[in-house]
Amino acid sequence: MQAIVALLMIAIVFSLLKAMMHMSHGDRDSRMIHALSARVVLSLALFGFLYLSQHFGWMQSHAAQ
Repeated sequence: MQAIVALLMIAIVFSLLKAMMHMSHGDRDSRMIHALSARVVLSLALFGFLYLSQHFGWMQSHAAQ
């Protein structure tokens, strides 16, 4: 389960860096929009996965100390 979370986080960062690269080169076209849209979808997927993992007991949260 932790590997899935790690892979989703890496994909989110990669997508954000890809959008930043297109923006810094002045390519404010559909490629940048697709990269940012992918980041939003991946972030929602990560949030949903974490919620379902907590709900079904696949992952346990730890109390803050």
